[in-house]
Amino acid sequence: MNAEYSFRARIWLYEGQGAWHFVTVPTKISAEIKAAANGRTKAWGSVSVTAMAPLGTRWKTSLFRDTKRNAYLLLVKAAVRAKEQWRVSDWAEITLLLA
Repeated sequence: MNAEYSFRARIWLYEGQGAWHFVTVPTKISAEIKAAANGRTKAWGSVSVTAMAPLGTRWKTSLFRDTKRNAYLLLVKAAVRAKEQWRVSDWAEITLLLA
């Protein structure tokens, strides 16, 4: 079953080693994805998705569960940030496709 989820969230920087950029998937959408992905999760509860952004950037990635936030995290690669012209604290519009 295919499912599509759209949301808007701020880009934030993980302060640990590697300085990764993420967006936090809203908790309501995270709960819907968790239910829809039941039985199709990978290591550490990750979920495979295709992410899309407004300027046409599309990438295959995984969402990772953050138990402290009770939400999924989406890694936003440097190439995606460059194409979409996103910086830390910018609001990003994201659509996720769960296949």
